[in-house]
Amino acid sequence: MIAPFTTPFMGRALAELALLAIVCGPVSVFVFARRLSFVSDALTHTVFPGVVIGFLAGGVEGIFAGALIAAVLTAVVLTLLTRGGALSDDASTAVVLTAMFSIGVALVSRRSSYTNDLTTFLFGRILTVTPRQIAETAVLAVVILALLALGARALLFRTFDPAGAAAAGYRIGWLDLWLNVLVALVVVAAVRAVGTILVVALLIVPAAAARMLTHRLAAMALLGTVLILAAGYGGLLLSWTASVDHGINLTSASTVVLLLVAAYLILLPVGLLRARLRRPVLS
Repeated sequence: MIAPFTTPFMGRALAELALLAIVCGPVSVFVFARRLSFVSDALTHTVFPGVVIGFLAGGVEGIFAGALIAAVLTAVVLTLLTRGGALSDDASTAVVLTAMFSIGVALVSRRSSYTNDLTTFLFGRILTVTPRQIAETAVLAVVILALLALGARALLFRTFDPAGAAAAGYRIGWLDLWLNVLVALVVVAAVRAVGTILVVALLIVPAAAARMLTHRLAAMALLGTVLILAAGYGGLLLSWTASVDHGINLTSASTVVLLLVAAYLILLPVGLLRARLRRPVLS
């Protein structure tokens, strides 16, 4: 249960997932409460061209800067489009998603190692995380948690009573941008470890699973964090055991995500039962 993580690359992978759990747990609650699953999915795809450009310009170490620029740019563009009212939220998101992802695919398809590069960018390489990447994730985690702590009260007000928040003097557009930037930074933190596709699971599944057990947002954030930690540990251990002991090639990042989904499915009957018990009985 412990021995595999004494191997340096396994220990680094677990440390990276632990850092991601600390930020994805709380942020996923806001994604869930604001029903921003599609926006989160879009951000994971729109970061893709930034990842490719960063890699082409600076190799693996350039991915961070490229993803950061693309993520922040996408957050601003999505906020402006939805705020202006020219397009609906879904239409704006779909336009930005398809355009940016297509640019990324076009860029990566020009390389001779197209297939391997595409797999790396989309699904990550958690077992090749370096100490420098862990340090960068740690810095981003501090920034994300600080921004979340500063804006939590206003973001909650806007989530549950946007009209009241506007009447109280909060600028709704800025709050939307604040949350979009937070989601974008989480995507940047996770993209090299789990790729642009699987990161969306870390932003959606934890809060959805925790919601089956509690309505309290703070408890949901804590439970979501614990679920990611447990899935991270279990996924790495399972992939190690399958590969080393049984010769089965089982990718670590996808195994982590599958365990998260399994936790959601296991907790789903509990949530349905709780909802049924809360339902008023008609005489």
